[in-house]
Amino acid sequence: MDTARPSWAETLSAILSGRMLVALLMGFSSGLPLLLTGSVLQAWLKDGGVDLKRIGFFALIGLPYTLKFLWAPLFDRYVLPLGRRRGWLLLMQLAVAAALLVLAAAQPSPEQLWLIAGAGFLVALFSASQDIVVDAYRRESLAEAELGLGSALYVNGYRVGMLLAGGGGLILADWLSFPSMYRIMALAVAACVLVTLLAPEPVAPEGRPRTLRDAVVLPFLDYFRRDGAWLILAFILLYKVGDTMASAMTTPFYLELGYSKTEIGAVVKLFGFWATIAGGTLGGIWILRIGMPRALWWFGIGQMLSTLGFVVLSQLPPTELALAVVVAVENFTAGLGTAAFVGFMAALTDRRFTATQYALLSSLMGVPRVLLSAPTGWLAESLGWPGFFLLCALIALPGLLMLRWVTRLSASPQAPLNR
Repeated sequence: MDTARPSWAETLSAILSGRMLVALLMGFSSGLPLLLTGSVLQAWLKDGGVDLKRIGFFALIGLPYTLKFLWAPLFDRYVLPLGRRRGWLLLMQLAVAAALLVLAAAQPSPEQLWLIAGAGFLVALFSASQDIVVDAYRRESLAEAELGLGSALYVNGYRVGMLLAGGGGLILADWLSFPSMYRIMALAVAACVLVTLLAPEPVAPEGRPRTLRDAVVLPFLDYFRRDGAWLILAFILLYKVGDTMASAMTTPFYLELGYSKTEIGAVVKLFGFWATIAGGTLGGIWILRIGMPRALWWFGIGQMLSTLGFVVLSQLPPTELALAVVVAVENFTAGLGTAAFVGFMAALTDRRFTATQYALLSSLMGVPRVLLSAPTGWLAESLGWPGFFLLCALIALPGLLMLRWVTRLSASPQAPLNR
């Protein structure tokens, strides 16, 4: 994967290429629906008088994002008229827009909760399917050296889409109404179809699955026959686990230190958002210059060290300057690490089975966020804030130490990174 270092002219050409713009806009299209079935939907239900117990069950609507690998083989096997990737992407975007319009036609009354649940589930199902196809498109349309920057721009676009749907959606609902807001968001999703229509279809690889059985079985056989397959899976589980655990408890941490909700909203949510965007963008550019293995090393070390900033913050009196510095460094390094990590996972996939293999790897990436974040509250209470964040920093070490073997594997022509 690490070939000769590109010249600055080649680097600039990659940054300005239309492929990068497509990656950014497709990321926006993927991120837009996510919070519309999450926090925004919860706000609508609460506003409509639905009790908290029922609102809690609506979290199950998000299951398709976790289980998307189950139907991902369909997108590797079947080809629609517009192409193997663009055809499915067009269909899923239109389906998301249609499901949002159905959701907008409902009301959060006891009689129509089933309609909201059903429409919300369809939004999540079609949105998760869109994510599968977008990930496959990005892998197949970008050169190996461009995967880091392309993935970084995709993630940045995803975050902008989430910001528009989350913050912008609630503001629109306050000005207009929740049904009107959902109709506007449906139009925004439908507008993303233009990107799909204008983007070129990736060249279909030789040896792609010709039967559904092959689409289900061959991706597993291809991956687990590689040297270091299990080691790579363990690395995916561990690389960002310390950063993930620390992030799970930051809001209670800030509140307990004495920061106001306004300070947290202004500094952490808004200022931190742009620090993450900057980290992801610069990280993608640096990956072009230094290569993926070195980026995983340096960005992973940066993630680990930035977690120690919370230890320092816990010992200081609450000031906006201290909060801004710690948040900026932590979010910036998180953006760097995500750029390398997402690009790394894309590079692991075989172009014949991109949709299935990437869906599996990205689902695996979410395991630490769900399972290992669960005991963080207990750990914070038991160890205190300094001890908790120190533990989060130390937990990052196993993933970093595994890089020694991961990078050795990447030097082999038969290694996952070079296939």
